[in-house]
Amino acid sequence: MSNLINVPKNGSLSNTNSNLNFPSWSSWIDEIFNRDVASVFTSNFNTGMTLPKVNIRETSDAYFVDMAVPGMKKSDFEIHLEGQLLSISSEIKDQNEFQEDNFTRREFGYSAFKRSFTLPETVSEEKIKAKYNDGILSVHLPKKEEARQKPPRTITIS
Repeated sequence: MSNLINVPKNGSLSNTNSNLNFPSWSSWIDEIFNRDVASVFTSNFNTGMTLPKVNIRETSDAYFVDMAVPGMKKSDFEIHLEGQLLSISSEIKDQNEFQEDNFTRREFGYSAFKRSFTLPETVSEEKIKAKYNDGILSVHLPKKEEARQKPPRTITIS
């Protein structure tokens, strides 16, 4: 009885008599290096915080920007409007020092983010409001009166 081993085109060895599919060394190494490692390096790992998720919605009379930023205080945020550019940012620096008889432990922390949005010209800039509640920063961007959607009406024919 002879054991024949099939060698597929990718060069890995597989035993046709086995129901187990073990990856070859080359495919295993390729899998490690071809994973989506780039996403790790494109995140803001050096700032200590990733960009918070944002939901933007529009109603007939306003836009709403809701940002998920749990664990923060409203004093941690800065919101600026320059021209049509709305910027929401935060920068937190933390330093703790603990001393005991024969050692000192110091811990430093830093986290920051900045999100910017170009506003449509229909936003009434003077009436923009923001509030922070239960980990959600909400920015209310009311539309100018002339930009608000009017309810449909019937026009009579003369």
